[in-house]
Amino acid sequence: MDGQFERVNLYLPDDCLLMIFRKLQNRADRNAFGLTCHRWLQIQNIARRSLALQFSYDPNIYRNYVIYLPRLLTRFPHLRSISLAGCTELPDSALLRLRDFGSNIRYLSLYCCFGISEHGLAHVSTGCPHLVSITLYRCNITDIGLRILAKHCKVLENIDLSYCMQISDRGINALSSECSKLHCLVISYCRAIRGTGFAGHSSTLTYLEADSCMLTPEGLSEAVSGGGLEYLNISNLRVCIGADGLAMIGAGSATKLRYLNLRMCRLVSDDSVIAIAQGCPLLEEWSLSVCHEVRNDGWSAIGSSCRNLKILHVDRCRNLCDQGLQALGGCVRLTVLYIHGCHRVSYTGLETFKMLRQDVLIRREGCASVGPPINKFFAY
Repeated sequence: MDGQFERVNLYLPDDCLLMIFRKLQNRADRNAFGLTCHRWLQIQNIARRSLALQFSYDPNIYRNYVIYLPRLLTRFPHLRSISLAGCTELPDSALLRLRDFGSNIRYLSLYCCFGISEHGLAHVSTGCPHLVSITLYRCNITDIGLRILAKHCKVLENIDLSYCMQISDRGINALSSECSKLHCLVISYCRAIRGTGFAGHSSTLTYLEADSCMLTPEGLSEAVSGGGLEYLNISNLRVCIGADGLAMIGAGSATKLRYLNLRMCRLVSDDSVIAIAQGCPLLEEWSLSVCHEVRNDGWSAIGSSCRNLKILHVDRCRNLCDQGLQALGGCVRLTVLYIHGCHRVSYTGLETFKMLRQDVLIRREGCASVGPPINKFFAY
């Protein structure tokens, strides 16, 4: 009849609904999809691949996260990425559901989850065997937990252990021997690590960040022994390893090194700089900021040997003078020079360098980081 409409029941199969949901780019549209009916909500839950609990300064919100996390893991059974960053009161028991629903998880962040110990890490290890990247920054874990993780997560590639004070070389050795695909390792401020645990590590280890660590000469030698390192950060090295302790970086195992951060390694010598300059031909960026013992011989070696160096940091180097600065002009590919606080470099000396190397950008501000951001390996 005119003015009347016949009701038509249209049934879409699940695979069609999944395809429609995945084509929705706007978050509001995706939320509206799940509000259509119970079946469509179930499709939305199945299709969800990531879960990130939002950061908040309200401790009550984090307590609610602890309560609802098991329910969320049950609701979204096919998650690949989970970020629990900032859940400082998260207990080990909250990760128990990962044993049942963690088989698809590839990326996990437990950043500043102070309540997580080896018991929680055991839940992660057994429930997430395909884990690729994990952040354990400031977690309360030990070598025992790290051994369990390495034993069960054989395809682990990226791990952040910054400020995990109870981790020693025994834990690092477990990673070195069990995780043959290890690509990026962050151990900054892990003061119990000396570096000997790197013995026998895979050549796949490409990025090593060990800011403010206490590596020994033997440990540093083991760290670079794999031959695959492209990025090395040992800034603010906390142990004196001798006048030539850093020379081993240029002894032949780090020929692929492209980014090197020696910032605040105050005792690095000319001999070490010469060995690195000659033994690491692919270096593109090098920080020697606050390296007070580097003198003219070291600067001359950089200028004559570093043919691929593009960025150099020499902030606050007390023994960089006009002569050393002119020697750096030999770096034919140099494009950026960070220099300030070098009191032995005169105004005339700096202006002469700028005139001779007009293609080099002089940056007067400090920059603590070197190379590409390492957090790209821990994107959730």
